Amino acid sequence: MTYVMIDGEGDPNTSKEYATAVEALFAVSYAIKFMVKKGPSATDYSVMPLEGLWWADDMTDFAKNKSKWKWTAMIMQPSFVARKTIDSAIAEVKEKKDLPALLRLRVSVLKKGMCAQIMHIGPFSAEGPTIEKVHQFIKARGRRLRDLIR
Repeated sequence: MTYVMIDGEGDPNTSKEYATAVEALFAVSYAIKFMVKKGPSATDYSVMPLEGLWWADDMTDFAKNKSKWKWTAMIMQPSFVARKTIDSAIAEVKEKKDLPALLRLRVSVLKKGMCAQIMHIGPFSAEGPTIEKVHQFIKARGRRLRDLIR
């Protein structure tokens, strides 16, 4: 799957860096959407939701200290969107808007293998025990905890 992505560090609830990354990702994703809609195929689609990869240098500290988090904020692009269109949209947004996070934006294909997932219900501030549960689930099955939380 092809994504527009921006990497950063810090607590996503309080980090200005995270907020500016999200703003840039949506600006580019909507520019792509309207280029495709106005293009030869006239295809309309919904912009995909914001996703994130989350990790820390020390994963044992992950659930306790969000200020040490590293993250990749990203939005998937439909498979029918050409890379040329993505590049054109990035250039258009850079020309129209002063979004410093655009300098860190990258386009990447994400390929993943086995994973474990859990749904957290409640505020992000209370997600520590939920994260710990999925970590224990992975370890109990003889798997090793890698680095990305999505």
